Amino acid sequence: MPLPFLTADRAFDASAEDVALPFDDHDSWRRPYRPGPWRVAAAAGVLLLASFVLLAAMIIAFAGAPSGAVVCLLVAGALIGAALRLLRVGAWVSRHGVRRVGFFRTTTVPWGATASVRTVQQPVKWLGLPRTVQGQALIVVRQNGETLPPLTSDHNADFLGRDEAFERATDAVEAWADEYRHG
Repeated sequence: MPLPFLTADRAFDASAEDVALPFDDHDSWRRPYRPGPWRVAAAAGVLLLASFVLLAAMIIAFAGAPSGAVVCLLVAGALIGAALRLLRVGAWVSRHGVRRVGFFRTTTVPWGATASVRTVQQPVKWLGLPRTVQGQALIVVRQNGETLPPLTSDHNADFLGRDEAFERATDAVEAWADEYRHG
């Protein structure tokens, strides 16, 4: 006998996972899409590894080797920090501009300094790995003609296998650009 599953705020619906996020405050930085399943799974795997390292730190501390426990705690802290940073990677928008958050580097471009924000066909990295495939990428071109690395692509950890979500996210970023670039 199948039982319906309800969450606290809405009925369970597979298509409800890809609903665009609301934007209440345009002054704060927002990601115009939800993190993808590949990104969340990678962060969860890193957090699982961190939990094992923390367990090892506890065992080492009870065994009487505090220096080894401290090393394990530092490694676990680095893993937790890496998982949190992995979840923040992506394109962020606000009234002030567009921000490309990478794992090691963040680039912010004010809307007034952008010449265009558009989707192009080009070789893109598959899941952020060195392997490239033909795909679509959302790029920002500055007023001086410099093209930034892609904000996002249809083969990254947020959109691999989620073409509709990629289209919706790129449309949202392009709409932010159209609204605030000349304002």
